[in-house]
Amino acid sequence: MAQRRSMFIQTATTPNPDALKFLPSVELLPPGSRTVEFLSGREAHSSPLAKKLFSIDGVKSVMFGSDFITIEKDTETKWPVLKPEVFSIVTEHLSASGGGNVVVEGTSANEDTAFQEGDSEVVSMIKELIDTRIRPAIQEDGGDVSYRGFDDGIVKLQLKGACRSCDSSSVTLKNGIEAMLMHYVDEVSGVQQVLDPEEEISLKEFEKLEKKLKQREEGQA
Repeated sequence: MAQRRSMFIQTATTPNPDALKFLPSVELLPPGSRTVEFLSGREAHSSPLAKKLFSIDGVKSVMFGSDFITIEKDTETKWPVLKPEVFSIVTEHLSASGGGNVVVEGTSANEDTAFQEGDSEVVSMIKELIDTRIRPAIQEDGGDVSYRGFDDGIVKLQLKGACRSCDSSSVTLKNGIEAMLMHYVDEVSGVQQVLDPEEEISLKEFEKLEKKLKQREEGQA
């Protein structure tokens, strides 16, 4: 009887302590695919593996790259508790399916930088830089970036994966991405981060809380 080869999954840290990159040493998405990200179990209907991963307490987001999975957890959950469960689910799923695609056929990955009719030369240059220079570097850290538009010299981008909630995300945007785009494309004067509606609500609530705490401190002074 043929012996089933055990799967070896490596991990790699990211700049975000709450995000870890899992490397199962198999291609996870079809060739040429962008990353596919899920922010909740409700969104993960097109990926049985993502649904299973969201069943683990503490998992906040799941992103699939061509050969990696980035898991973001909440701050309360510890990696020594979470990692064995992730290993178990990923190993079981990929072994049972023979490796390969982790999303159902027909699921469209992010096509933000695909050529669109009407793209100006500047927009085409920005998209090319994102695909060839920026995206590969960010994916090394378990994240990704999506192009969301170009208006009045400002490139609008959305950070994904490990970069989404990382403390150094603003540094990544300003010192890394913005500097590169401004260097190569004269028409670019800056970069702006775009947030999902849920992220905007969370940010506003956090700002309200900070304001209340500051007022309380000033009142006690």
